[in-house]
Amino acid sequence: MKSILIGSVGSSSKTLLQEMVRLNFPVEMVFSLDEQYSLNVSGYYPIHQLAEKHNIPYRKFKRINDKEHTVLIKEINPDYIFVIGLSQLIGKEIIESAKKGVIGSHPTPLPKFRGRAAMVWQMLLGIKESKCSMFFIDEGIDSGDIIGQEDYFLENTDYAIDAERKVTEAFGRLARRILPEIMNNNLKSIKQNEEEATYLLKRLPEDGLINWQEPVEQIHRLIRAVSKPYPGAFSYYDGKDKVVFWRADFMENKKYIGLPGQIAKKTEEYLDVVCIDGLLRIYDFECTNSIKIREGYKFK
Repeated sequence: MKSILIGSVGSSSKTLLQEMVRLNFPVEMVFSLDEQYSLNVSGYYPIHQLAEKHNIPYRKFKRINDKEHTVLIKEINPDYIFVIGLSQLIGKEIIESAKKGVIGSHPTPLPKFRGRAAMVWQMLLGIKESKCSMFFIDEGIDSGDIIGQEDYFLENTDYAIDAERKVTEAFGRLARRILPEIMNNNLKSIKQNEEEATYLLKRLPEDGLINWQEPVEQIHRLIRAVSKPYPGAFSYYDGKDKVVFWRADFMENKKYIGLPGQIAKKTEEYLDVVCIDGLLRIYDFECTNSIKIREGYKFK
């Protein structure tokens, strides 16, 4: 049996390659996103370094669907191609190059929550119980047959980095289960129920702008969901200077009367900001300009 791994991130691409090495899973070649094209890839990891360490042939790429890569993939004639942790869409040529199938992963309980920014959306929606999925990639959006799922759980105190760790751990458990099934020619799959499919739409950095008219719990969710390694939730101090909020909590407001977004209290440890139904206490924030934040002023 022959396989190829295509990937670009630490949370899943690296995790799968580590499990492949540990199990002596047959990998003919690793295709790794070149460092110079990784600027906008959250959680990037150069998996070619891990491949080189274990004497696995590798090739760096900018666009995986370029002819030079598709020709090489066809020459290898793999049984399976693993496309794990890659934001680029795989073309029909690559899909048809795998004799038994192209395998992908998604951090949601497919067919629910297909699509983009899956972890951010789940945190914004307040999802507690979720699953990561491995499935056969087809020409649809995360719509191929499912080959395995693994549970993980999100808490109200989790930030993006905590959610990423939980998904990574769940994906590792899933890989340890699925890879031996492939090696033993014992892999089974089930079709997704299209009637249960939902789709998550694309998010942009500007979607992190805080709306101070929203409930304080929803603002807190946004801060947690788009915190590091994402661009962060932000507002504009006095309507002019951008401030990014990284860590916060919320509480009942029994003391301050003010407008949503107004700074009620400033200490060396935190800022308290008035919201429509409570106080947002901000512990970690970053200003794009050198500004002095004062009580009574507003974020807009």
